[in-house]
Amino acid sequence: MRAWKLILIGFLLCLSGVIFPFLMVIKVLESTFFLNFLSYTASVLGLFLGIIGAAYYVRENRQK
Repeated sequence: MRAWKLILIGFLLCLSGVIFPFLMVIKVLESTFFLNFLSYTASVLGLFLGIIGAAYYVRENRQK
């Protein structure tokens, strides 16, 4: 998988990890344990995928 795809997927997961709690706070979505756990997992997984994608990007484009 290309590095920019990992970064994009990581960004989208982090974004969903922010949007879901926001929608729960303004009472658009009901706050359930499953939705809280899902948004936390999406945020953490997105962070890790973004870091891994950035590392792959640097490795691919490093000047020797």
